[in-house]
Amino acid sequence: MDAVTSLSVEELRQLQQELQKQYDEYKMQKLSLDMSRGKPAGAQLDLTNAMFDIKVDYLTKAGLDARNYGVLDGVPEVKQLFGDLLNIPVDQMIIGGNSSLNLMYDTIARCFLFGTGGYTPWSKLSKIKFLCPCPGYDRHFAVMEEFGVEMIPVPMNEDGPDMDMVEELVVNDDTVKGIWCVPLYSNPQGVCYSKETVRRLASMKTSAPDFRIMWDNAYGVHYIYEKHSLEDILTACKDAGNADRVFYFFSTSKITFPGAGVALMASSLNNVVEIKKHMGVQTIGHDKLNQLRTLQFFKNADGILAHMDRLAKELRPKFDIVIKTLEEQLGGTGLLQFTKPDGGYFVSVDTYEGCAKATVALAREAGVVLTGAGATYPYGNDPKDTNIRIAPSYPTCEELQKAMDLFCLCVKLAGVNHLLEEKKK
Repeated sequence: MDAVTSLSVEELRQLQQELQKQYDEYKMQKLSLDMSRGKPAGAQLDLTNAMFDIKVDYLTKAGLDARNYGVLDGVPEVKQLFGDLLNIPVDQMIIGGNSSLNLMYDTIARCFLFGTGGYTPWSKLSKIKFLCPCPGYDRHFAVMEEFGVEMIPVPMNEDGPDMDMVEELVVNDDTVKGIWCVPLYSNPQGVCYSKETVRRLASMKTSAPDFRIMWDNAYGVHYIYEKHSLEDILTACKDAGNADRVFYFFSTSKITFPGAGVALMASSLNNVVEIKKHMGVQTIGHDKLNQLRTLQFFKNADGILAHMDRLAKELRPKFDIVIKTLEEQLGGTGLLQFTKPDGGYFVSVDTYEGCAKATVALAREAGVVLTGAGATYPYGNDPKDTNIRIAPSYPTCEELQKAMDLFCLCVKLAGVNHLLEEKKK
């Protein structure tokens, strides 16, 4: 299909009638497909089912009985597993429960209740701001909204957030207390932060001495097409004299089972001591048996990487369907732009300006549920109403193809309707 944006009013009206007819035929099929969240499909979860067969050896190398109380910061052997995988010193790591989002929420809560680094608790300050690279992860934004933090959108470039803008915002405003980062195969665009971006984040001058980077490395080993490396943020911050600047998060939620994985956080030695002081009041320890089950399933970091190869093989056909369908049905129309991600869990698309909400609404009415338009921006406010996050993982390939065919039709119909409205003005 040639560029739709260059068609005359009469040509647009004719195309609108054709598209509406196709859309009405889809509605008659009474589809019920869900692509709203990045949920693993059953076939993907089946790859980890052998975990159910493990009879956990509950004694650690040091003779600790993992069935009992104790070990606040995680089983040492499990810390070593993730230390080897992510190049994190084990004494700078804390193993949590199944949810990294839980660890992130608690981290923000501690900063509000107790402060960080000995500085004033954020709850006692009149205003707190956070930088939010966009498009970004809606749950990060929800945490900020929960605590009444003012969110400042920062555009994403192909190598990470717009660092010129970031540096300008943090250097003179001490109410800017942090930034959210998904540094590898970012949610939703699949952006991989460059070495320069990581180093600038680590070394930039900030007006707030307690400025913190929330480093959510959720997709650190989730390649689909190509493996990318990531500059070590902990070392970069330490080398820049800002060792306390970063809170690092990771989990196996999309590696093993989302509701029964293992999450971790890492930071400077000073921060770890401070965190454990408060955690020791909050809990006696997390599920050590699940930690050991995870270790005994993977055995070592190479075992995790081999498992990720199997996951990539499972997910790649679904990403192929999304990319191929978008290229074939919307390429050259002027109604949609997208970037093929090398990994992660999503494909981010940008419709013709002012058409994302209408596209999502049309898809929902015809039986395909997508992440809400605007969800990838703070307060749900996409200023151009263009971005939509596609989550290919949950449907079967057959369901996904049907959903993508309908999605492309909705993009076209919403775009043509909008163009006709524009031409009336």
